[in-house]
Amino acid sequence: MLEIFSNPFYTFCMGLGLGAVFLVMAVINHWKTKGEFRRYKTHLSDKLELEARQMQETNKEKTRLSGENESLRVQIARLNERPDNKLSRELEILARAEKHMMINAPGFAPAWELAKASAMSQLESEEKGSSFPQKIFRKLIGSGSGSNGTGPTSLPEASVSSGKSSSTSTAAA
Repeated sequence: MLEIFSNPFYTFCMGLGLGAVFLVMAVINHWKTKGEFRRYKTHLSDKLELEARQMQETNKEKTRLSGENESLRVQIARLNERPDNKLSRELEILARAEKHMMINAPGFAPAWELAKASAMSQLESEEKGSSFPQKIFRKLIGSGSGSNGTGPTSLPEASVSSGKSSSTSTAAA
């Protein structure tokens, strides 16, 4: 056995055979790596294509929604310009402010409830016709907020108090 290693031809053949085995292993691994690389490349291209398509759909949806948002904003602005909608909007603002103040300001609630009850009783008395001078003032002066005078509007405090004093003086006479 020692003579196999001493002969240079046998040693060369064993080295060549061992090199050929390593070459075959390297070529096989190269083919596997090349196949994986091709698979990763197709996977990446498919993924990028799907993401591009999704991005286009998202952009289309975004432009459609922004156009719809703009048209709704214009429609809301147009509807808010109508007098009856202005009054209901102001009423909603006041209702939300009242709710906010009732929650956040503990001393505000009793005073607000008293003022609201007083305003409600004044309004009910006007609707029943018992506050005649105030109704006349409203019809003569008109509304100060630009509405057509169909709904109740607030008068300055001086005219309200003069209306009360004149109603008591007419009741006494």
